[in-house]
Amino acid sequence: MNKPPLIWTNVLFFSLTFLAAITLVPWYGINYGFSSAHWIAFVGCMFYAGLSITAGYHRLWAHKTYNAHPAVEFVFALGGAFALQNSALHWSSDHRVHHGQVDDPIKDPYAATNGFWYSHIGWMLRDYQADSYGDYSNCRDLQRNKIVMWQHKHYLKLALLMNVGLPLTLGLLVGDVWGMLLLAGLLRLVLSQHFTFFINSVAHIWGSRPYTEKNTARDNGFLALFTYGEGYHNFHHIFASDYRNGIRWFHYDPTKWVIRSLAALGLASKLKRTPVERIEKAKAETLMSKTQVRLAKLPLAQDKLTLLQQEYDLLLKKLQNYCSLQKQVLEVKKNNMAKQCERSALMAQYHELEAAWENQKQAWLALNARLLKASFS
Repeated sequence: MNKPPLIWTNVLFFSLTFLAAITLVPWYGINYGFSSAHWIAFVGCMFYAGLSITAGYHRLWAHKTYNAHPAVEFVFALGGAFALQNSALHWSSDHRVHHGQVDDPIKDPYAATNGFWYSHIGWMLRDYQADSYGDYSNCRDLQRNKIVMWQHKHYLKLALLMNVGLPLTLGLLVGDVWGMLLLAGLLRLVLSQHFTFFINSVAHIWGSRPYTEKNTARDNGFLALFTYGEGYHNFHHIFASDYRNGIRWFHYDPTKWVIRSLAALGLASKLKRTPVERIEKAKAETLMSKTQVRLAKLPLAQDKLTLLQQEYDLLLKKLQNYCSLQKQVLEVKKNNMAKQCERSALMAQYHELEAAWENQKQAWLALNARLLKASFS
């Protein structure tokens, strides 16, 4: 089968910007140097472009995980043009197809099953989606968004304005236009694009799959450092409507923190969170499946599988009891008229069920570890 024709504008753009970044930036730095103001502007521009994609294009528009004030949408629309990754409408359309057809080598625009190179950048170098280009039928909601459509209509002008105008302005402010154009303009553009591309490639190849093994998406805390929190990709692919990717307090997810901050300022609302019960059940089901597959190969496997199933059923029962009472606790906390004695009794029961769930969870994990260890011995 013949490959689709090369898109020469993309081939030349990605090749020339990359070559320029790895040659001109070091050359200028060695001969003229970059000041602290240059580096501060570079970091600021990296975060502006990156967060405009993750908090704007991805979690706001592609997945509708929260609502944002028009002023915030406008800032993200400009930042998306600065990141130079096509319009929010086009980007979101591709991304929704990716989630709906994940890993399909034909239908998924950047399927990881086609290899690292293809999912990272190769899918943009050839006209693989020629038949579907301009079909935004899966984004009718975004076609009603005035800011999204304004950015889509004027994307090329906005991209030129932001990628030349912003670094140029910053250069004039610090007294070194060329240095700023190279650092906050060129290097920032190349790095921010490839960091985003890592989500399509590396995040589907390297990492763990604690929530589901039904697709190639992986959780990778190290990758999250370069992708503004998007490295927790296994979680995202099963709970795409959640505004968070890193759900633990220690997970590095600046996109989540930005969205929370916007909500605290009244600039974002209706932040969607996946219930704890669904998250823990997904983790338990995935671990259960892994253990069952390995145990099935052992002698007397049926006895072990029966024990595993019993503990799994008990785990789910305690999880359901805990989460059910958790909902009652939240309702009581909202009701300021609740009697203190009722609240105390409820909280005591809540902490008791929480402890029971945690103990069963640890017992469940220990059982899986013991059975898996036996499968290797």
